[in-house]
Amino acid sequence: MQQAHGIVMKSVDNVCTVVGTVDAATPVQFDLAGQNETITVTEPISFGHKFALRTIKKGEPVVKYGEVIGLATKDIEPGQHVHVHNLESCRGRGDK
Repeated sequence: MQQAHGIVMKSVDNVCTVVGTVDAATPVQFDLAGQNETITVTEPISFGHKFALRTIKKGEPVVKYGEVIGLATKDIEPGQHVHVHNLESCRGRGDK
């Protein structure tokens, strides 16, 4: 079975960035706060893209590298791809 690797920079992050392209149903291994963790992604994830580490509710901040990068536009379950189809930017908008 294929095993992939991801990066989580801060313990507050709720997404993980994959360091290679991974297929659906692939376990992705990453380090979170000094602990080795694994989550199986539920859909294909392209190199450099991210997936949810836990449930992110609609309207909740998406946190990567310890920074809010946007808001979830719908509920996102662990292992799901997080990108423009379920994330909107909240930076520099003036209305958020």
